[in-house]
Amino acid sequence: MTRPARTPSAVPTRPAPRGATATGAVRGATGPVRAAPTAPRRTGPVPSRPQLRLVPPTSTPPRARDTVTAGRRAPFVLLVVLMLAATTVSLLLLNTAIAVDSLEATQRRAAIADRAQEVDRLEQQVVTGSTAAELARAATDAGLVPSGAAAHLVLGPDGASAVRGEAVPAAPPAVAPVAPVAPPAAPPAETPGD
Repeated sequence: MTRPARTPSAVPTRPAPRGATATGAVRGATGPVRAAPTAPRRTGPVPSRPQLRLVPPTSTPPRARDTVTAGRRAPFVLLVVLMLAATTVSLLLLNTAIAVDSLEATQRRAAIADRAQEVDRLEQQVVTGSTAAELARAATDAGLVPSGAAAHLVLGPDGASAVRGEAVPAAPPAVAPVAPVAPPAAPPAETPGD
């Protein structure tokens, strides 16, 4: 079986536009029927497309082409590597700075906690030292004696004063016997001949 040969004079048929009639007229939605515009037929030779052909290879050897391409790529690769290195170093420095700040903050928090404990201890000493028993002990240690009954003056409405109570001197403190202190022993004299 053989296929029928195609003839160049045969014109391929296109599907009719929508709304077209068998005679080629296009019918609108309403109104008269108009004939479809037709393109004028060409006669004569049909221009052909330009011929495509392969470009012959250049006369440079493949190695030279590779070095030229590598030479063009080298600055870009170097730039990318330098950017990566700079980013890595900057991240390392940033991380180090953050770690140093964190360490200083931790040390300052510890110092603040120590000082807070010292303040609490000193406040406790003040509270303990201001009690009546502690004040009496401190006065006795300083050589003070408790006072007896005290007398006081009362001023009258006319400006006269009257003494109320009787002033009694305090008893002298009991003196503990003090052991005599021996003079310090003189260091042994050195002989000039030794």
